Amino acid sequence: MQRNAATYHPILLVHGLFGFDRISNFELFHDIKQALRNAGARVFVPYLSAAHSNETRGEQLLAQIKRVLQGTGATKVNLIGHSQGALAARYAGAVAPESVASVTSVSGPNHGSELADFLRKALIPGHLPEHIAETVATLFADFLALLGGHRQLPQDALAALNALTSESVDAFNGKYPQGLPKTRGGQGSELENGVRYYSWSGTLQGSLLEGGLKTIHPLHNCLRAFSRYFVNEAEQNDGMVGRYSSHLGTVIRSDYPLDHLETLRQTGLAAKHSFDPVDLYVQHAERLKKAGL
Repeated sequence: MQRNAATYHPILLVHGLFGFDRISNFELFHDIKQALRNAGARVFVPYLSAAHSNETRGEQLLAQIKRVLQGTGATKVNLIGHSQGALAARYAGAVAPESVASVTSVSGPNHGSELADFLRKALIPGHLPEHIAETVATLFADFLALLGGHRQLPQDALAALNALTSESVDAFNGKYPQGLPKTRGGQGSELENGVRYYSWSGTLQGSLLEGGLKTIHPLHNCLRAFSRYFVNEAEQNDGMVGRYSSHLGTVIRSDYPLDHLETLRQTGLAAKHSFDPVDLYVQHAERLKKAGL
């Protein structure tokens, strides 16, 4: 049956930290973009700095929103941001609500990331035991080595890491609180300043042995290792972001059995009871269409 996700406003898929054109052998957003287009949506993928502060990436996004509006004749856009891309989308929605119809956070660190907190401490001599700091830093370096791609945009990895800590995101939230829940783990306001807010995310579930074939994928194994450094949301995280930290606006669901990168696309090594993340985006576009967005 032909799907109909022809939203009234164009959709922009906004990548997060180290969101290059490709992750491992997979092109970022490729299947999602094609599925949305096949269902009738107009879809664009803005290119932002792979690593920089939330405000810098947000300003880059605003500039590209302007170009999309000029090129399409549309009056607003629907923003779907993955990971740190959700914070850039939130910035755009808060600063220019007249140009944004909706902001959707997918696995977004809307209250910061415990992993970022831990990594930041690992970079400060004496803040963690040396062997722990070395282990964490090495693990993260190995993870980044699995990601590929380059962009001719300013990059600042330290600014990006700082921007994802709980302390920095708290400061960001003080300036741009739209859509945030009043209580931890709750729902936020869906409509603020004419912009609708939504979110969804996943969690690592079961043991490594229960994960099926996807556990042989090196990125999934890295995320499993990262999850050990969560304290407040231990066993309630996707390897990079805590479940309740991801909540924004209307929470569609925050415990899909998907790790942080699987909410972008499947690796092709699906686990038992896995969800197709590509279809989640099409379903959401249908939701936006139904809401007149």
